[in-house]
Amino acid sequence: MRRRLVGVLAASALACAVAGAAATGAAAQTAPAGAAASAAPAAEANDWKNVRIDGGGFVPGIVFNQKEKNLVYARTDIGGAYRWEQSGKRWTPLLDWVGWDKWGYNGVVSLATDPVETNRVYVAAGMYTNDWDPNKGAILRSADKGETWQATELPFKLGGNMPGRGMGERLAVDPNDNRILYLGAPDGNGLWRSTDKGVTWAKVASFPNPGNYAADPGDPNGYLSHRPGVVWVTFDPTSATAGKATQKIYVGVADKENTVYGSSDGGATWTRLAGQPTGHIAHKGVLDHTSGTLYIATSDTGGPYDGAKGDVWKLDTKTGAWTRISPIPSSSADDYFGYSGLTIDRRNPGTIMVATQVSWWPDAIFFRSTDAGATWTRIWDWSSYPNRTKRYTMDISSAPWLTFGANPQPPEEAPKLGWMNESVEIDPFDSDRMMYGTGATIYGTEDLTKWDTGGTFTIKPMVEGLEETAVLDLISPPSGAPLVSALGDIGGFRHTDLAKVPAMMFTAPTFTSTTGLDYAETSPNIMVRAGNFTDADRPNDSHVAFSTDGGANWFQGTEPGGINEGGTVAAAADGSRFVWAPKGVAVHHAVGYGNNWTASAGIPTGAVVESDRVNARRFYGFSAGKFYASTDGGATFTATAATGLPAEGNVKFKAVPGREGHLWLAGGDAAKGASGIWRSTDGGASFTRLPGITSAVNVGFGKAAEGRGYQALYAVATIGGVTGVFRSDDTGATWVRVNDDRHQYGNMGEALTGDPRIYGRVYLGTNGRGIVYADTGGGTTPPDDDTTDPSKPGRPTASAITSTGATLTWTPSTDDVGVEGYDVYREAGATDVKVGSSSSASFALTGLTADTSSTYYVVARDAAGNTSAASDPVTFTTAPGGSTDGGCTAAYKVAHSWPGGFQGEVTVKNTGTTAITGWTVKWTFPDGQKITQLWSGVHTQTGADVTVENAGWNGGLNAGASTAFGFGGSWTGANGVPAAVTCTAG
Repeated sequence: MRRRLVGVLAASALACAVAGAAATGAAAQTAPAGAAASAAPAAEANDWKNVRIDGGGFVPGIVFNQKEKNLVYARTDIGGAYRWEQSGKRWTPLLDWVGWDKWGYNGVVSLATDPVETNRVYVAAGMYTNDWDPNKGAILRSADKGETWQATELPFKLGGNMPGRGMGERLAVDPNDNRILYLGAPDGNGLWRSTDKGVTWAKVASFPNPGNYAADPGDPNGYLSHRPGVVWVTFDPTSATAGKATQKIYVGVADKENTVYGSSDGGATWTRLAGQPTGHIAHKGVLDHTSGTLYIATSDTGGPYDGAKGDVWKLDTKTGAWTRISPIPSSSADDYFGYSGLTIDRRNPGTIMVATQVSWWPDAIFFRSTDAGATWTRIWDWSSYPNRTKRYTMDISSAPWLTFGANPQPPEEAPKLGWMNESVEIDPFDSDRMMYGTGATIYGTEDLTKWDTGGTFTIKPMVEGLEETAVLDLISPPSGAPLVSALGDIGGFRHTDLAKVPAMMFTAPTFTSTTGLDYAETSPNIMVRAGNFTDADRPNDSHVAFSTDGGANWFQGTEPGGINEGGTVAAAADGSRFVWAPKGVAVHHAVGYGNNWTASAGIPTGAVVESDRVNARRFYGFSAGKFYASTDGGATFTATAATGLPAEGNVKFKAVPGREGHLWLAGGDAAKGASGIWRSTDGGASFTRLPGITSAVNVGFGKAAEGRGYQALYAVATIGGVTGVFRSDDTGATWVRVNDDRHQYGNMGEALTGDPRIYGRVYLGTNGRGIVYADTGGGTTPPDDDTTDPSKPGRPTASAITSTGATLTWTPSTDDVGVEGYDVYREAGATDVKVGSSSSASFALTGLTADTSSTYYVVARDAAGNTSAASDPVTFTTAPGGSTDGGCTAAYKVAHSWPGGFQGEVTVKNTGTTAITGWTVKWTFPDGQKITQLWSGVHTQTGADVTVENAGWNGGLNAGASTAFGFGGSWTGANGVPAAVTCTAG
């Protein structure tokens, strides 16, 4: 699985101490450090569940306990560790308590289950050894099979998601004296040992070789230059008795010339095993305790993605004789793969199995021997090319998406047996059960021995409960499927039932990773997604796709040139148009389903884009601390005057359904400036930062609480010193934490949304633990319904009065929760006219008639919909004259307005000293209004631009004379007056 990189949100640390070469123990992780408890928000107890996908990522290790039946663990590279539950035949996650402060602990590079005290289990945790992960690695230890944990920080990093992570296991418990553990370390740190059940650790100074192999020693990113180091430890339990240290120990090293070492004195001294093979790396070392035979599987790379040659060898540890037993030796032209997965049937020790580390074409290959490697059979053989004969059948009915929507030509098949098969394990208590990891799932069988009798055994996914997707975006539309996901590596799904595995990922086109996802708020069946794939493999495919049936079916649009990655994409509220910001390419817009894309003006490449959820003409963008707004469907953007927004770090923003111009923005980097949550109610013209939030990752919206007029707000943030998932039912005035210390999910929050149909339901995306959700709101009493009206605003004052405009200012209202905004009205007899709204205590009037007296007042409102008493009115007269462009002026006003429609009136006045014989009036509608009919003039409308010429009978106006024309129009969301209305005399 390809993994995304993140920064660290919070800085709470496990207590630990490192002195010299020894690391001392640490207490179990509890709540993150931060502000005093009195400042922390209230908390709910909620039941968190996974949205079922089943698998979705690389499983590099499966570990069976050798003494307790059905005690099985699995480790993942970014999604933590799991324990098998035999009763339900599913996996239970064990590291969900890992939070943002130690998110790298979800990278598990090795796992060891204690063969003496079987309740004990250990994890070597740490995701990256370069600077992507700011923390050191750690040994996590549990005495209750992973229910609770303690941690010891190490003085170096570990690489659960680094090259070579499928080798191992590098962490091992002495089967005779379980106080002793060994850990093979990467990057020159050698071999380490604990003698107190993992509490403290010290370097084994006598171990001679820390490993020199790196995939690319010169990689400037520090990823391929990683040295896997010491990669496996294997004990010979027959070399000691219970309670005494095992004397014979074998260790594998990522060094092609010196790959196996041994000790015969309990680890006091070490020697390179004589006669060992060279030229390859021993990925696995498995000892047959009965015969004393050590088997190794080797490859020419550290994997897991590559490997072109390898061998299988066995060592008679009594005589020191090495024998190559490769099913296909590296000297053969038929060997185009390395070997890795290696296992022994402990009930029949002469039976061994080995798997290709990577055989991409036509499929993985498993080999089985019942005579200790003297002869082998294959899981499939060639018959007449391209056909194959198989000893197995595959049943993927529990996870049908494992075909990846492919329909390949023979000899390839879908589903594949797998790839990156670094872990293959036969149950030590049941010769018929085998499990193996792949790049997408865990497969297994319960009738394996049919292989030996000429029968056909069945392979099925054995992965329920193990969720390992990296979630990049989530949407929950108001109708249709409750959830649609954008995922790394497997594209994404339409989730019609959260408790069932979807039948298929997105196809037509299939994206490796979906990076952006949106739906049309008022036509939610219309969806758009953008994503990645290898362009060289599919040069005619597009990185953007559309659906008109809520994500059930997709079709691809065209795309501008130069696009290699999907970026972000936004759908207009009514689905009429789209704005797309591909990675590394200029922002583009299109009317319709992407048949023609046009570059947008005024917004930088790399901006994140979103749409207004009410006004189909409005789109927004953000980049490097600047907020951008478009009112013409994404054709042009303008940087707003908003200041104080985060200039660095990952930033997300979203528009609120049903509230035009309402935006919430979260993110930033607290160490490099600002991080938190900001709110705008004026389309991004200004933002207000919410107090008490020191850092944030994301925000989302869901159905409002009963009696509330504003959607429930969800956030992944640090509030009152506590990092978690929060809900607010009163627009951020108060918060309640809806997760707990056992459900922190590492670097969660890249994707977040509430459910618009179910109050309290929140969907949370993780980086490696899939999609989780909870139905919140039942464990705490919501804030009291807000029934208090805002106070009466002060009487407006008119200033900057011209012939066509003025500025109103007033003393702000107060409210028990907070004033959301103000509505400005003009007195007009029986039905006053709302001329606009403002989020602050001022408003600019435009389009007024010269030398005309008018009266205005304002009304305050809060988020619950409560309104204040009207302010005292202000009356003023505009200046005489006004614009004399061509000798005439035009004054626009809304005479009447109703839901979806309005009547407008424009007065034309000859301001010159001589008569005119005709006039032309022009304006641009700010909110996409449409003229449906017009009288006393002749009009044309192109988009938002309107031109009106005089009728035959009212073009002639003497000096100072006036005429008027009227029209009927339609509006959606808002009905603002044009910013400028011009008149030209004919």
